Formats: sequence, structure tokens, C-alpha cells
Amino acid sequence: EVQLVESGGGLVQAGGSLRLSCAASGFAFDDYAIGWFRQAPGKEREGVSCISSSDGVTYYADSVKGRFTISSDNAKNTVYLQMNSLKPEDTAVYYCAADYTPPRWLVADSYDYWGQGTQVTVSS
Repeated sequence: EVQLVESGGGLVQAGGSLRLSCAASGFAFDDYAIGWFRQAPGKEREGVSCISSSDGVTYYADSVKGRFTISSDNAKNTVYLQMNSLKPEDTAVYYCAADYTPPRWLVADSYDYWGQGTQVTVSS
């Protein structure tokens, strides 16, 4: 059974940092792409960042470039999202997702497996 479990969310002041974790199990982690998405109330789910576990290629949304860093620890089957210089507009539920070959890396419909999400709230 595929499982993706997010952790690390919380409440932080603007300018602060958080590190999210996505622990994966039930599939060949090294062969999959893992993505981070977020959804704020009343908004569509948007792609934040993703990484290919096989070769480490990464992608970022323009809104987070230079502030967020995605990384993968294949020995632990875990992907991290280091979020620095957080802004109130980063407030959302953050989800990790997995797919073998996502046709469009930062598009939610490209991913088959999803975690339950973790709330990130940035206060001004």
C-alpha cells in the first residue's frame, strides 16, 4: 500500500522558516518523482516544488524560487521541503504527492498518490 505522510507544518511568523517532511512507503521510491503542492482556502491546489528521486532534478514554482529548497534522502525514503523567508501568502495546507513519470511536474493532476497534508500558517 502506498503511503505518504507529511509532517513539520505549524505556525510561524513572517520571515521565519519551516521544514516539511514527506515519508514514503509502499513503492519503489528511487524510481518516482515526489512533489509538494499547497492549497489555500478558496484556491486551487498549486505546485510548489518537485524532485526526481532517480536523478535529483528539481523544479520550483516562481513564487518560491530562492526561498524554498527541496531535497531527497533516498536511504530514508523521505523528501524534505525547507521553507525560508516565509510570507503570509505561503499559508496553506501542504501536500506531498508521488508519481512514476508525471507528464507535467508541477501540475497536481499528474500525480497518482497523495498524502493527507500538513497545515502551514504564516502570521504577519
